[in-house]
Amino acid sequence: MTIATELGKRISGMRYESLPPEAIHAAKVAITDLVGCALAGANEDCTRIAQRVLAPGLAGGPSLVWGTPQRVLPMHAAAINGTAAHALDYDDINNSLAGHPSAPIVPAVYALAEQLGSSGRDVLLAYVTGFETQSRIGKGVHLHHYQKGWHPTSTLGVFGAAAGSARLLGLDAERTAVALAIASSLSSGLKANFGTMTKPLHAGQCAMNGLYAALLAREGFTANTGAFEHKQGFLEVFNGAGNYDAAKILERWCGPFDVLDPGVTIKPYPCCGSTHAPIDAAIWLREKHGLTPDAIARVESVTHANALMHTDRADPRSELDAKFSVQYCVARALMHGEVRFEHFENAAYEAADVRSLLGRISVRPHAHAPKSMDDHYESEVSVTTRDGRTVSHRVEQPLGTIRNPAPAERLEAKFRDCASRALRADAVPQLLERLQHLEEVDDVNALSRILAASREGLHAARAAA
Repeated sequence: MTIATELGKRISGMRYESLPPEAIHAAKVAITDLVGCALAGANEDCTRIAQRVLAPGLAGGPSLVWGTPQRVLPMHAAAINGTAAHALDYDDINNSLAGHPSAPIVPAVYALAEQLGSSGRDVLLAYVTGFETQSRIGKGVHLHHYQKGWHPTSTLGVFGAAAGSARLLGLDAERTAVALAIASSLSSGLKANFGTMTKPLHAGQCAMNGLYAALLAREGFTANTGAFEHKQGFLEVFNGAGNYDAAKILERWCGPFDVLDPGVTIKPYPCCGSTHAPIDAAIWLREKHGLTPDAIARVESVTHANALMHTDRADPRSELDAKFSVQYCVARALMHGEVRFEHFENAAYEAADVRSLLGRISVRPHAHAPKSMDDHYESEVSVTTRDGRTVSHRVEQPLGTIRNPAPAERLEAKFRDCASRALRADAVPQLLERLQHLEEVDDVNALSRILAASREGLHAARAAA
Protein backbone atom coordinates (compact mmCIF):
# COMPACT_ATOMS: atom_id res chain seq x y z
CA MET A 1 0.00 0.00 0.00
CA THR A 2 1.25 3.48 -0.84
CA ILE A 3 1.29 6.61 1.32
CA ALA A 4 -1.44 8.22 -0.79
CA THR A 5 -3.57 5.09 -0.55
CA GLU A 6 -3.23 4.94 3.22
CA LEU A 7 -3.99 8.65 3.54
CA GLY A 8 -6.97 8.17 1.25
CA LYS A 9 -8.42 5.60 3.64
CA ARG A 10 -7.98 7.90 6.61
CA ILE A 11 -9.37 10.96 4.84
CA SER A 12 -12.43 9.21 3.41
CA GLY A 13 -13.14 7.69 6.82
CA MET A 14 -13.39 11.04 8.63
CA ARG A 15 -16.82 11.81 10.12
CA TYR A 16 -18.11 14.92 11.86
CA GLU A 17 -19.57 12.81 14.66
CA SER A 18 -16.07 11.57 15.48
CA LEU A 19 -14.63 15.03 16.01
CA PRO A 20 -14.12 15.96 19.67
CA PRO A 21 -15.76 19.23 20.77
CA GLU A 22 -12.34 20.76 21.33
CA ALA A 23 -11.37 20.16 17.70
CA ILE A 24 -14.62 21.67 16.45
CA HIS A 25 -14.05 24.74 18.61
CA ALA A 26 -10.46 25.12 17.42
CA ALA A 27 -11.62 24.79 13.81
CA LYS A 28 -14.25 27.50 14.29
CA VAL A 29 -11.72 29.86 15.86
CA ALA A 30 -9.29 29.29 12.99
CA ILE A 31 -11.91 29.62 10.24
CA THR A 32 -13.28 32.81 11.80
CA ASP A 33 -9.81 34.32 12.01
CA LEU A 34 -9.00 33.31 8.43
CA VAL A 35 -12.16 34.87 7.02
CA GLY A 36 -11.39 38.08 8.88
CA CYS A 37 -7.84 38.14 7.55
CA ALA A 38 -9.10 37.57 4.01
CA LEU A 39 -11.57 40.43 4.29
CA ALA A 40 -8.78 42.68 5.54
CA GLY A 41 -6.71 41.67 2.53
CA ALA A 42 -9.57 41.94 0.05
CA ASN A 43 -8.52 45.34 -1.27
CA GLU A 44 -4.78 44.78 -1.31
CA ASP A 45 -3.02 45.17 -4.65
CA CYS A 46 -2.19 41.47 -4.94
CA THR A 47 -5.84 40.52 -4.43
CA ARG A 48 -7.13 43.11 -6.88
CA ILE A 49 -4.67 41.97 -9.53
CA ALA A 50 -5.61 38.32 -9.03
CA GLN A 51 -9.27 39.26 -9.33
CA ARG A 52 -8.65 41.23 -12.52
CA VAL A 53 -6.81 38.29 -14.06
CA LEU A 54 -9.15 35.50 -12.97
CA ALA A 55 -12.62 37.01 -12.72
CA PRO A 56 -13.45 38.71 -16.07
CA GLY A 57 -16.15 36.97 -18.07
CA LEU A 58 -17.03 34.57 -15.24
CA ALA A 59 -19.89 36.50 -13.64
CA GLY A 60 -22.69 34.30 -12.39
CA GLY A 61 -20.53 31.50 -11.00
CA PRO A 62 -21.51 29.77 -7.75
CA SER A 63 -18.68 31.00 -5.51
CA LEU A 64 -18.23 34.42 -3.95
CA VAL A 65 -15.23 36.70 -4.09
CA TRP A 66 -15.31 37.69 -0.42
CA GLY A 67 -16.06 41.33 0.32
CA THR A 68 -17.72 41.82 -3.08
CA PRO A 69 -21.02 40.78 -4.69
CA GLN A 70 -19.14 39.01 -7.49
CA ARG A 71 -19.48 35.25 -7.95
CA VAL A 72 -17.06 33.21 -10.06
CA LEU A 73 -16.00 29.60 -10.63
CA PRO A 74 -15.04 27.76 -7.42
CA MET A 75 -11.37 27.34 -8.36
CA HIS A 76 -11.06 31.03 -9.16
CA ALA A 77 -12.79 32.04 -5.94
CA ALA A 78 -10.36 29.79 -4.06
CA ALA A 79 -7.41 31.48 -5.78
CA ILE A 80 -8.62 35.05 -5.18
CA ASN A 81 -9.80 34.52 -1.60
CA GLY A 82 -6.70 32.48 -0.77
CA THR A 83 -4.49 35.31 -1.99
CA ALA A 84 -6.54 37.79 0.07
CA ALA A 85 -6.25 35.56 3.14
CA HIS A 86 -2.46 35.72 3.07
CA ALA A 87 -2.10 39.23 1.62
CA LEU A 88 -1.34 40.89 4.95
CA ASP A 89 0.48 37.93 6.52
CA TYR A 90 -1.98 38.16 9.40
CA ASP A 91 -3.37 34.62 9.05
CA ASP A 92 -2.70 31.76 11.46
CA ILE A 93 0.36 29.52 11.65
CA ASN A 94 1.07 25.94 12.70
CA ASN A 95 4.36 24.26 13.56
CA SER A 96 3.70 20.88 11.96
CA LEU A 97 3.11 22.63 8.65
CA ALA A 98 5.78 25.28 9.36
CA GLY A 99 3.46 27.70 7.65
CA HIS A 100 -0.08 29.02 7.43
CA PRO A 101 -2.57 26.15 7.72
CA SER A 102 -5.94 27.80 7.10
CA ALA A 103 -5.26 29.94 4.02
CA PRO A 104 -4.87 26.90 1.72
CA ILE A 105 -7.89 25.01 3.09
CA VAL A 106 -10.69 27.44 3.93
CA PRO A 107 -10.92 29.29 0.58
CA ALA A 108 -10.90 25.98 -1.29
CA VAL A 109 -13.51 24.11 0.74
CA TYR A 110 -15.72 27.18 1.19
CA ALA A 111 -15.84 27.90 -2.56
CA LEU A 112 -16.74 24.26 -3.19
CA ALA A 113 -19.27 24.24 -0.35
CA GLU A 114 -21.11 27.16 -1.96
CA GLN A 115 -21.44 25.18 -5.17
CA LEU A 116 -22.62 22.08 -3.31
CA GLY A 117 -24.86 23.88 -0.82
CA SER A 118 -22.90 22.25 2.02
CA SER A 119 -23.56 22.85 5.70
CA GLY A 120 -21.30 24.40 8.30
CA ARG A 121 -20.69 20.94 9.72
CA ASP A 122 -19.51 19.77 6.30
CA VAL A 123 -17.07 22.66 6.13
CA LEU A 124 -15.76 22.02 9.64
CA LEU A 125 -15.14 18.35 8.85
CA ALA A 126 -13.40 19.25 5.58
CA TYR A 127 -11.24 21.79 7.40
CA VAL A 128 -10.12 19.41 10.16
CA THR A 129 -9.44 16.71 7.56
CA GLY A 130 -7.34 19.00 5.38
CA PHE A 131 -5.51 20.32 8.42
CA GLU A 132 -4.62 16.82 9.61
CA THR A 133 -3.45 15.77 6.14
CA GLN A 134 -1.07 18.65 5.49
CA SER A 135 0.24 18.47 9.06
CA ARG A 136 1.06 14.76 8.84
CA ILE A 137 2.96 15.29 5.60
CA GLY A 138 4.74 18.19 7.30
CA LYS A 139 5.88 15.94 10.13
CA GLY A 140 7.47 13.65 7.57
CA VAL A 141 9.46 16.32 5.71
CA HIS A 142 10.49 18.97 8.26
CA LEU A 143 12.86 20.60 9.18
CA HIS A 144 14.76 19.97 5.96
CA HIS A 145 11.87 20.92 3.70
CA TYR A 146 11.53 24.31 5.39
CA GLN A 147 15.26 25.00 5.56
CA LYS A 148 15.79 24.07 1.93
CA GLY A 149 13.68 26.99 0.78
CA TRP A 150 10.25 25.55 0.07
CA HIS A 151 7.27 27.55 1.31
CA PRO A 152 5.29 24.86 3.15
CA THR A 153 2.09 26.93 3.17
CA SER A 154 1.98 26.22 -0.55
CA THR A 155 3.99 23.04 -1.08
CA LEU A 156 2.13 21.19 1.69
CA GLY A 157 -1.01 23.29 1.83
CA VAL A 158 -2.01 21.97 -1.58
CA PHE A 159 -2.52 18.56 0.08
CA GLY A 160 -4.68 20.12 2.78
CA ALA A 161 -6.84 21.80 0.16
CA ALA A 162 -7.06 18.57 -1.85
CA ALA A 163 -7.94 16.44 1.19
CA GLY A 164 -10.53 18.89 2.50
CA SER A 165 -12.12 19.18 -0.94
CA ALA A 166 -12.12 15.39 -1.38
CA ARG A 167 -13.89 14.94 1.96
CA LEU A 168 -16.46 17.58 1.05
CA LEU A 169 -17.08 15.86 -2.28
CA GLY A 170 -17.46 12.51 -0.51
CA LEU A 171 -14.76 10.83 -2.59
CA ASP A 172 -13.93 7.24 -1.71
CA ALA A 173 -10.48 6.18 -0.55
CA GLU A 174 -9.24 5.34 -4.04
CA ARG A 175 -10.20 8.64 -5.63
CA THR A 176 -8.96 10.58 -2.61
CA ALA A 177 -5.56 8.92 -3.05
CA VAL A 178 -5.59 9.97 -6.70
CA ALA A 179 -6.41 13.55 -5.68
CA LEU A 180 -3.35 13.60 -3.42
CA ALA A 181 -1.20 12.14 -6.17
CA ILE A 182 -2.40 14.80 -8.60
CA ALA A 183 -1.71 17.46 -5.97
CA SER A 184 1.88 16.26 -5.65
CA SER A 185 2.45 17.47 -9.21
CA LEU A 186 0.72 20.79 -8.49
CA SER A 187 2.87 21.59 -5.45
CA SER A 188 5.20 24.59 -5.50
CA GLY A 189 6.22 27.74 -3.64
CA LEU A 190 9.65 29.26 -3.00
CA LYS A 191 10.70 31.28 0.04
CA ALA A 192 12.79 33.41 -2.31
CA ASN A 193 9.57 35.29 -3.05
CA PHE A 194 8.89 36.27 0.56
CA GLY A 195 8.35 40.01 0.84
CA THR A 196 6.59 40.23 -2.53
CA MET A 197 3.05 39.69 -3.83
CA THR A 198 4.03 36.17 -4.81
CA LYS A 199 4.01 34.99 -1.19
CA PRO A 200 0.24 35.52 -0.80
CA LEU A 201 -0.16 34.18 -4.32
CA HIS A 202 1.24 30.90 -2.97
CA ALA A 203 -1.82 30.53 -0.71
CA GLY A 204 -4.24 31.28 -3.52
CA GLN A 205 -2.39 29.00 -5.89
CA CYS A 206 -2.42 25.97 -3.61
CA ALA A 207 -6.06 26.50 -2.61
CA MET A 208 -7.00 26.49 -6.29
CA ASN A 209 -4.73 23.57 -7.18
CA GLY A 210 -5.90 21.40 -4.28
CA LEU A 211 -9.51 21.93 -5.25
CA TYR A 212 -8.62 21.27 -8.89
CA ALA A 213 -6.94 17.98 -7.94
CA ALA A 214 -10.02 16.77 -6.04
CA LEU A 215 -12.38 17.73 -8.87
CA LEU A 216 -10.20 15.96 -11.42
CA ALA A 217 -10.10 12.83 -9.27
CA ARG A 218 -13.87 12.86 -8.96
CA GLU A 219 -14.16 12.80 -12.74
CA GLY A 220 -11.85 9.80 -13.12
CA PHE A 221 -8.53 11.52 -13.81
CA THR A 222 -5.55 9.26 -13.22
CA ALA A 223 -2.31 9.66 -11.28
CA ASN A 224 0.34 7.44 -9.71
CA THR A 225 -0.72 6.83 -6.12
CA GLY A 226 2.90 6.02 -5.36
CA ALA A 227 3.80 9.64 -6.12
CA PHE A 228 5.03 10.33 -2.60
CA GLU A 229 7.57 7.50 -2.20
CA HIS A 230 8.50 6.95 -5.87
CA LYS A 231 12.23 7.35 -6.61
CA GLN A 232 11.29 10.46 -8.57
CA GLY A 233 8.34 11.35 -6.37
CA PHE A 234 7.49 14.12 -3.94
CA LEU A 235 9.68 13.05 -1.01
CA GLU A 236 12.83 12.37 -3.04
CA VAL A 237 12.47 15.42 -5.30
CA PHE A 238 11.46 17.98 -2.67
CA ASN A 239 13.62 16.72 0.22
CA GLY A 240 16.09 14.19 -1.13
CA ALA A 241 17.25 10.83 0.17
CA GLY A 242 17.84 10.75 3.92
CA ASN A 243 16.05 14.05 4.52
CA TYR A 244 12.55 12.82 5.34
CA ASP A 245 10.80 10.21 7.45
CA ALA A 246 7.90 8.71 5.50
CA ALA A 247 6.71 6.70 8.50
CA LYS A 248 5.77 9.90 10.37
CA ILE A 249 3.22 10.77 7.69
CA LEU A 250 1.02 7.84 8.66
CA GLU A 251 1.70 7.78 12.40
CA ARG A 252 -0.86 8.87 14.98
CA TRP A 253 -3.54 10.07 12.57
CA CYS A 254 -5.85 12.26 14.67
CA GLY A 255 -4.05 11.05 17.78
CA PRO A 256 -4.19 13.79 18.89
CA PHE A 257 -5.78 15.98 16.25
CA ASP A 258 -3.12 18.33 14.95
CA VAL A 259 -5.57 21.22 15.12
CA LEU A 260 -5.29 20.74 18.91
CA ASP A 261 -1.65 19.74 19.31
CA PRO A 262 0.46 21.65 18.36
CA GLY A 263 -2.65 23.55 17.35
CA VAL A 264 -3.17 26.89 15.68
CA THR A 265 -1.34 30.11 16.47
CA ILE A 266 -3.59 33.12 15.88
CA LYS A 267 -1.47 36.13 15.01
CA PRO A 268 -1.89 39.29 17.09
CA TYR A 269 0.27 41.34 14.70
CA PRO A 270 -0.11 41.76 10.90
CA CYS A 271 3.39 40.63 9.97
CA CYS A 272 5.59 37.55 9.66
CA GLY A 273 5.14 35.12 12.55
CA SER A 274 8.90 34.85 12.98
CA THR A 275 8.91 38.48 14.18
CA HIS A 276 6.26 37.99 16.87
CA ALA A 277 8.41 36.80 19.78
CA PRO A 278 10.82 39.75 19.30
CA ILE A 279 7.81 42.08 19.10
CA ASP A 280 6.45 40.69 22.38
CA ALA A 281 9.87 41.10 24.02
CA ALA A 282 10.22 44.67 22.76
CA ILE A 283 6.74 45.63 23.96
CA TRP A 284 7.46 44.13 27.39
CA LEU A 285 10.72 46.08 27.67
CA ARG A 286 9.06 49.33 26.60
CA GLU A 287 6.30 48.96 29.15
CA LYS A 288 8.48 47.64 31.98
CA HIS A 289 11.26 50.21 31.66
CA GLY A 290 9.45 53.17 30.13
CA LEU A 291 11.70 53.16 27.07
CA THR A 292 11.43 55.86 24.44
CA PRO A 293 13.21 55.86 21.06
CA ASP A 294 15.33 58.89 21.96
CA ALA A 295 16.66 57.11 25.05
CA ILE A 296 17.78 54.02 23.11
CA ALA A 297 21.42 53.71 22.09
CA ARG A 298 21.23 50.26 20.53
CA VAL A 299 19.04 47.17 20.32
CA GLU A 300 19.95 43.54 19.72
CA SER A 301 17.33 40.98 18.66
CA VAL A 302 18.33 37.31 18.97
CA THR A 303 16.24 34.67 17.21
CA HIS A 304 16.80 31.28 15.65
CA ALA A 305 18.76 31.12 12.42
CA ASN A 306 15.74 29.62 10.64
CA ALA A 307 13.79 32.79 11.35
CA LEU A 308 16.59 35.13 10.34
CA MET A 309 16.85 33.48 6.94
CA HIS A 310 13.77 35.46 5.90
CA THR A 311 13.49 38.23 8.54
CA ASP A 312 16.96 39.79 8.58
CA ARG A 313 15.99 42.85 6.52
CA ALA A 314 17.72 45.92 7.90
CA ASP A 315 16.56 48.15 5.05
CA PRO A 316 12.94 47.32 4.08
CA ARG A 317 11.94 48.84 0.75
CA SER A 318 8.23 48.06 0.53
CA GLU A 319 5.24 47.44 2.81
CA LEU A 320 5.55 43.70 2.20
CA ASP A 321 9.28 43.80 2.80
CA ALA A 322 8.67 45.57 6.12
CA LYS A 323 6.38 42.74 7.26
CA PHE A 324 9.39 40.43 7.04
CA SER A 325 11.90 42.77 8.66
CA VAL A 326 12.43 41.84 12.29
CA GLN A 327 14.38 45.09 12.67
CA TYR A 328 11.43 47.13 11.46
CA CYS A 329 8.88 45.23 13.54
CA VAL A 330 10.97 45.58 16.70
CA ALA A 331 11.40 49.29 15.99
CA ARG A 332 7.65 49.79 15.71
CA ALA A 333 7.05 47.77 18.90
CA LEU A 334 9.53 49.93 20.81
CA MET A 335 8.07 53.13 19.37
CA HIS A 336 4.36 52.39 19.89
CA GLY A 337 3.97 49.45 22.24
CA GLU A 338 2.09 47.61 19.48
CA VAL A 339 2.32 46.76 15.79
CA ARG A 340 -0.68 47.77 13.68
CA PHE A 341 -1.97 47.76 10.11
CA GLU A 342 -0.90 51.34 9.50
CA HIS A 343 2.73 50.49 10.17
CA PHE A 344 2.70 48.61 6.86
CA GLU A 345 0.72 51.10 4.82
CA ASN A 346 1.37 54.32 2.90
CA ALA A 347 5.16 53.88 2.88
CA ALA A 348 5.29 54.02 6.69
CA TYR A 349 8.62 52.18 6.53
CA GLU A 350 10.19 55.36 5.07
CA ALA A 351 9.31 57.57 8.06
CA ALA A 352 12.36 59.37 9.44
CA ASP A 353 11.72 58.38 13.07
CA VAL A 354 11.55 54.67 12.34
CA ARG A 355 14.55 54.89 10.01
CA SER A 356 16.55 56.49 12.81
CA LEU A 357 15.74 53.66 15.21
CA LEU A 358 16.34 50.99 12.53
CA GLY A 359 19.94 52.09 12.31
CA ARG A 360 20.42 51.18 15.97
CA ILE A 361 19.01 47.66 15.76
CA SER A 362 21.16 44.60 15.09
CA VAL A 363 20.19 40.94 14.86
CA ARG A 364 21.96 37.63 15.34
CA PRO A 365 20.97 33.98 15.59
CA HIS A 366 20.86 31.91 18.74
CA ALA A 367 23.92 29.77 19.29
CA HIS A 368 21.69 26.70 19.38
CA ALA A 369 19.50 25.59 16.50
CA PRO A 370 15.92 24.38 17.05
CA LYS A 371 15.48 20.63 17.25
CA SER A 372 11.96 20.81 15.79
CA MET A 373 9.41 23.28 14.49
CA ASP A 374 8.00 23.46 18.03
CA ASP A 375 10.93 25.32 19.58
CA HIS A 376 11.86 27.88 16.92
CA TYR A 377 9.92 30.77 18.49
CA GLU A 378 12.38 31.55 21.29
CA SER A 379 13.69 35.11 21.11
CA GLU A 380 15.51 37.65 23.27
CA VAL A 381 15.70 41.41 22.85
CA SER A 382 18.29 43.55 24.63
CA VAL A 383 18.17 47.33 24.78
CA THR A 384 21.06 49.54 25.83
CA THR A 385 20.06 53.06 26.76
CA ARG A 386 22.07 56.23 26.23
CA ASP A 387 22.75 56.43 29.98
CA GLY A 388 24.46 53.03 29.90
CA ARG A 389 21.74 50.68 31.16
CA THR A 390 21.15 47.34 29.42
CA VAL A 391 17.83 45.56 29.86
CA SER A 392 16.76 42.28 28.27
CA HIS A 393 13.70 40.10 27.97
CA ARG A 394 13.29 36.59 26.58
CA VAL A 395 10.10 35.15 25.07
CA GLU A 396 9.74 31.41 24.49
CA GLN A 397 6.17 31.38 23.17
CA PRO A 398 4.74 34.55 21.65
CA LEU A 399 1.17 35.66 22.25
CA GLY A 400 -1.30 33.64 20.21
CA THR A 401 0.38 30.24 20.40
CA ILE A 402 -1.36 27.24 21.91
CA ARG A 403 0.86 27.59 25.01
CA ASN A 404 0.27 31.34 25.27
CA PRO A 405 -3.20 31.86 23.77
CA ALA A 406 -4.68 35.25 23.13
CA PRO A 407 -7.89 35.96 25.08
CA ALA A 408 -11.18 35.54 23.22
CA GLU A 409 -11.97 39.24 23.38
CA ARG A 410 -8.72 40.05 21.61
CA LEU A 411 -9.52 37.55 18.85
CA GLU A 412 -12.97 39.07 18.40
CA ALA A 413 -11.50 42.57 18.29
CA LYS A 414 -9.06 41.42 15.61
CA PHE A 415 -11.90 39.97 13.54
CA ARG A 416 -13.97 43.14 13.79
CA ASP A 417 -10.99 45.28 12.84
CA CYS A 418 -10.20 43.05 9.84
CA ALA A 419 -13.73 42.52 8.58
CA SER A 420 -14.63 46.20 8.86
CA ARG A 421 -12.04 46.98 6.20
CA ALA A 422 -14.26 45.26 3.60
CA LEU A 423 -17.80 44.88 4.97
CA ARG A 424 -20.54 47.27 6.00
CA ALA A 425 -20.62 47.95 9.74
CA ASP A 426 -23.90 46.09 10.23
CA ALA A 427 -22.57 42.95 8.49
CA VAL A 428 -19.52 42.48 10.73
CA PRO A 429 -21.29 41.33 13.95
CA GLN A 430 -23.71 39.21 11.90
CA LEU A 431 -20.84 37.38 10.22
CA LEU A 432 -18.96 36.91 13.50
CA GLU A 433 -22.01 35.39 15.16
CA ARG A 434 -22.62 32.98 12.26
CA LEU A 435 -19.00 31.87 12.13
CA GLN A 436 -18.88 31.31 15.89
CA HIS A 437 -21.87 28.96 15.47
CA LEU A 438 -20.82 27.52 12.13
CA GLU A 439 -22.01 24.02 13.02
CA GLU A 440 -25.58 25.38 13.09
CA VAL A 441 -25.47 26.76 9.51
CA ASP A 442 -27.51 24.57 7.15
CA ASP A 443 -26.18 26.09 3.89
CA VAL A 444 -23.04 28.22 3.74
CA ASN A 445 -24.62 30.38 1.07
CA ALA A 446 -26.40 32.09 3.96
CA LEU A 447 -22.95 33.22 5.11
CA SER A 448 -22.07 34.32 1.61
CA ARG A 449 -24.88 36.83 1.57
CA ILE A 450 -23.21 38.53 4.53
CA LEU A 451 -19.73 38.19 3.01
CA ALA A 452 -21.04 40.04 -0.05
CA ALA A 453 -22.11 43.10 2.00
CA SER A 454 -19.17 45.23 0.89
CA ARG A 455 -18.62 48.73 2.21
CA GLU A 456 -20.10 51.45 0.07
CA GLY A 457 -17.85 52.18 -2.88
CA LEU A 458 -15.29 49.50 -2.01
CA HIS A 459 -16.34 46.98 -4.66
CA ALA A 460 -16.61 49.68 -7.27
CA ALA A 461 -13.10 50.84 -6.41
CA ARG A 462 -11.76 47.28 -6.74
CA ALA A 463 -13.55 46.75 -10.03
CA ALA A 464 -12.16 49.99 -11.45
CA ALA A 465 -8.59 49.39 -10.28
